[in-house]
Amino acid sequence: MPHHLPAVPEDSAPRGDRAGRAGSAQGGLGLPGRIEAVREAIASACARAGRRPQDVRLIAATKSVPADVVLEAREAGIEDFGENYAAELATKAALVGARWHFLGRLQRGTAARVAEVADVVHSAEPGHGLERLARSAARAGRTIDCMAQVDFTGLRQGVEPEPAVLAGFIDRAGQLEGIRMVGLMTLPPVTPSAEAARPYFVRLRELRDRLGTTLPGLVELSMGMSFDYPVAVEEGATMVRVGRALFGERPDARG
Repeated sequence: MPHHLPAVPEDSAPRGDRAGRAGSAQGGLGLPGRIEAVREAIASACARAGRRPQDVRLIAATKSVPADVVLEAREAGIEDFGENYAAELATKAALVGARWHFLGRLQRGTAARVAEVADVVHSAEPGHGLERLARSAARAGRTIDCMAQVDFTGLRQGVEPEPAVLAGFIDRAGQLEGIRMVGLMTLPPVTPSAEAARPYFVRLRELRDRLGTTLPGLVELSMGMSFDYPVAVEEGATMVRVGRALFGERPDARG
């Protein structure tokens, strides 16, 4: 998939300070300014890691963000948006033309709706939700890029980080018509600092690289959010899911 993040000057702040500051929306900046600040942080992390900024896709996570603000972000140059709930995804995708990513849990009752509009699903895991997504996409003549969600906590949704288990799931999912397995995603355990999340990003990259020797289509790494995305980029993220650093704190209408 093509990437469109521009190259910007490297931040000169110490590494740990950069990661910590990048986790929240910058005070006093309007939305275009916050978008540019996040892009600059991505470019700086790429420079530290010897990577190209255009190889990292910025996904604006819009859960609970009003549609008019999403449209403003689109007009400011954001091309990728992510939603956690099928209803919000369908409503906003109808109003804002962009590449839409589904970030929430696939459920059997709403997977068909996700299949209608999502271009990418980040939360593939075993179950009826994924099967329903694939069937619905196939009937519509669509192929949706999917990432296997990897759970390092043992408490969340996703597949355990055991290479054989993960490879088995990806192989089975890849045989479903209507979806294409393209990478891995994770939500690391809650950590006291962005730096403390680094080992989980390293492990996800290592899993991707190991599995990629027999599954060559497995190239994407969806990891990093507002709190820790610069660290994730340093460790190889190809997609970062950023909400608060772009839109600020907002209430979750679902509690």
